[in-house]
Amino acid sequence: MKKRWIVIAVLLLVGTSRAVSSQDYPFRNPELPLKVRVRDLIARLTLEEKVQMMKYTSPAIPRLGIPAYNWWNEALHGVARTKEKVTVFPQAIAMAATFDTEAIRKMGDIAATEGRALFNEDLKQGKTGEIYRGLTYWTPNINIFRDPRWGRGQETYGEDPYLTAKMGAAIVRGLEGDDSKYLKAVACAKHYAVHSGPEGIRHSFNAEASAYDLWDTYLPAFRELVVKAKVHGVMCAYNRFEGQPCCGNNELLQSILRNQWGFDGYVTSDCWAVNDFTQYHKTHTNNIEAVADAVLTGTDLECGNLYQNLQQGVERGLISERKINVSLSRLLTILFKLGMFDPAEMVPYASIGREVIECDAHKKHAYEMAQKSMVLLKNEDNILPLNKDKIKRIALIGPNIDNGQTLLANYFGTPSEIITPYKSLQKRLGDQIQIDSIQGIGIVDTLPGNPSFTEIAARAKKADVIIFVGGISADYEGEAGDAGAAGYGGFASGDRTTIKLPPIQTELMKALKKTGRPLILVNMSGSVMSFEWESQNADAILQAWYGGQAAGDAITDILFGMYNPSGRMPLTTYMSDNDLPAFEDYSMANRTYRYFKGEVRYPFGYGLSYTTFAYDSLNNVPEVKTGESIQVTATVTNTGECEGDEVVQLYVSHPQNGNVRMPIRALKGFQRIHLKKDESKTVTFTLTPEELALVDEQGNLIQKAGSVEIYVGGGQPGYSTGCSGTITMTGDPYVVL
Repeated sequence: MKKRWIVIAVLLLVGTSRAVSSQDYPFRNPELPLKVRVRDLIARLTLEEKVQMMKYTSPAIPRLGIPAYNWWNEALHGVARTKEKVTVFPQAIAMAATFDTEAIRKMGDIAATEGRALFNEDLKQGKTGEIYRGLTYWTPNINIFRDPRWGRGQETYGEDPYLTAKMGAAIVRGLEGDDSKYLKAVACAKHYAVHSGPEGIRHSFNAEASAYDLWDTYLPAFRELVVKAKVHGVMCAYNRFEGQPCCGNNELLQSILRNQWGFDGYVTSDCWAVNDFTQYHKTHTNNIEAVADAVLTGTDLECGNLYQNLQQGVERGLISERKINVSLSRLLTILFKLGMFDPAEMVPYASIGREVIECDAHKKHAYEMAQKSMVLLKNEDNILPLNKDKIKRIALIGPNIDNGQTLLANYFGTPSEIITPYKSLQKRLGDQIQIDSIQGIGIVDTLPGNPSFTEIAARAKKADVIIFVGGISADYEGEAGDAGAAGYGGFASGDRTTIKLPPIQTELMKALKKTGRPLILVNMSGSVMSFEWESQNADAILQAWYGGQAAGDAITDILFGMYNPSGRMPLTTYMSDNDLPAFEDYSMANRTYRYFKGEVRYPFGYGLSYTTFAYDSLNNVPEVKTGESIQVTATVTNTGECEGDEVVQLYVSHPQNGNVRMPIRALKGFQRIHLKKDESKTVTFTLTPEELALVDEQGNLIQKAGSVEIYVGGGQPGYSTGCSGTITMTGDPYVVL
């Protein structure tokens, strides 16, 4: 009997030894080149396993020790959709209003840090594979906010390709980190390309754009992120472009992305976009043909549930297993770069722990970004800042005075505390000033049981000042299916059908105006409002966007002068709906500050301050030979009574030629600086051939001899103080792109 147990023990030891050695594959060896490891792993997978791993819900492969992984996660303005409490920053459009690339880079780094902490904890507990817990974030959204009615425009960095490119590149660098071997997290440039509504028809819509508009407006930000920021992910859009679905588009995915730009990362479909090939676009007769075509044109990962059909595609000869391997190798390369197959002690981010989540430094940065994002649009007779020592009573009125959900916008995480305007004023000034809060109305309609407008106005008249906190929320503007709350005709499938403030809010403010008390409007929205009545009748207007978890404190700071407003508009505020071309028209003619020829309410780049700034003349602006860079220098002085930030902007204007399409002017540089009273700083910009060139009708970016006007100031020429000069370009045409 004893001998029998010895034999069993020996067999168990041998079996254990074999099990251990069976895991000692080359792909597990971190000393081998990455390509060798990826090839080894692919060689050990069956075709069925391969196609399953090309879906966002990648399953575990127990025989190889490969854990499950879910590719779908979001980090638009902080880690999103997790059940954990996390730091929530202002919405993307609000961060664009900061014109601060370093601040948004840091935001991306914080989001990656908190996401790593959650991922590391899951990994230790063996809980991989859950949605919204991975390290592949499907952000940033760098589509151009060409039309202010687009509900998802709030997810972008505005209407300008240059600002969008620089802000998008900064968050990519923040999310992905700076380690030479490992990625902290993975960013994804979306939605590629020519995608910005309407939401209601996005699954069947065919976007059409000229070669000029494609290369001048819709592609520059993607090129910046791919070529310069080296983003590791790209998401193709739902719509068709020039008749082909974007996730099966040869020009976009092969000719431009892979061949011209040399992109070697992974491409994911938007969620269930491949289904649209047959269901809505009608470009393919069945799903097997659709998935084969998607992979052949370069869509490596499917967010959806069709890629299992690739196995039948191989069997029918529609696609080869070799092509499957190409896409899978891109996906596995990402997982290797995240350190998923290496010992934790080798991965510099594997030790990040839960203590970083919502730490004081992270919350402080969310607060500072909210401060920087808010744009003071009007300040009649310098009514702001308010003097807390002279004000005894405030009437705080409106649908967003205490609506924490509004501050979180869409694609949001949930913080431990949301500071609304009401909570901030009560906490910080409630022992000194009486805060009479009256919600009064909903965002688009009256509330049952609430006082009448006459009664609200009577109460407000007792106050020294009225602060109306209005606007809309992500319940009304956003992604189709997530937004478009019923009850008001100004919205459709998440988009807006008008840029007016909801009429109920204007009507209440008209009643409040009759009290004779100063009326301050704080507007929360992800886009612009035309403010047709408000701009003429409110004493001050503060555009507060969707400001994240600390928005209330940032609003209080600005209203009472504890922070000097310094946000700048990343969008053009048009006078009315009549200024807007058809939503479905993707031509940039008469759109955005670069091409709009009419009068505007508040221009792109605009924002007021509590101090004033002066600009000295541009220093030594000489000739430049085509193909060479040039430096432009200006000195900025704070000539006012308080310290504050100035957003210094550089615009380039080429002589207008009626036969040649070109922007009226274009932003080609910006820097955010802080100046104390009477302090001066010299700001230097480097203009490269790319920034001095123009796109021709064929889509080529060419720098040609001739003159170009340069303006450096606190906004666009004609709307700000600044200084100008002329650069003369000499030499033969220089092809930049």
